[in-house]
Amino acid sequence: MEQSRVGREDWLESIHRESHLAGLRVASSRSETFQLSNDPLLVDKVRDIVGLYLNPPHHALVLCVDEKSQIQALSRSQPILPMLPGQAERRTHDYKRHGTTSLFAALDIATGSVIGKCWPRHRAIEFRKFLNQIDRAVPADLTVHLVLDNYATHKTKEIRAWFLQHPRYHLHFTPTHSSWLNQVERWFALLSQRQIKRGSHYSVRELESAILEFIEVHNEQPKPFVWTKSADAILNSIGRFASRTLAAHGHKQYVRNQ
Repeated sequence: MEQSRVGREDWLESIHRESHLAGLRVASSRSETFQLSNDPLLVDKVRDIVGLYLNPPHHALVLCVDEKSQIQALSRSQPILPMLPGQAERRTHDYKRHGTTSLFAALDIATGSVIGKCWPRHRAIEFRKFLNQIDRAVPADLTVHLVLDNYATHKTKEIRAWFLQHPRYHLHFTPTHSSWLNQVERWFALLSQRQIKRGSHYSVRELESAILEFIEVHNEQPKPFVWTKSADAILNSIGRFASRTLAAHGHKQYVRNQ
């Protein structure tokens, strides 16, 4: 009996050891991308936007706005196999392209509801039309705070003129290379995971209908994202990452720039 117990313990230890080594092998082969912001106003912008999330102003609406451009209408070469008990949903790796569309979306951080519209292109003229759509949807007595990225479409002469004509709007730009700070990007990820990637669309019109249907169903029972990290915590994390990057490559970069 004792030998049996010892043998079982050795076997379990062997399994744990092999699992640990396998985990290390997987971890050693992983590769991810990153981009540190070089925005000189990084600190101020992070504090401004996180302040909106954690302490939104009274009698005002905070909307996170962005475009998801060049969404492809893809049809799979064979029907998608649905998820079954013990079996993941499966789709073919090959597909046919049927065109693209661009989605403009505004996420209400208080309720989680979304205003959305698809257009074939994503220029300043489409953005102005979307701003008009937002303006019609938001009660006239509310101040509106928009969280935006630094895309050139958001800063054209035509768009600046629109905002001058609508003084209730206040703009809050994310730092460069910091789209993760815009909550609507997280909603875009849900749209991709739950609708776009799981479907097979044979035309742009079919794709746009699927996107608008997703928005409609989402808005029936919207749930806001809960922002938990303070600006100090975010900036400290960025600082630690930057320090490790400089420690690993700073000297090489310095020599290369001489």
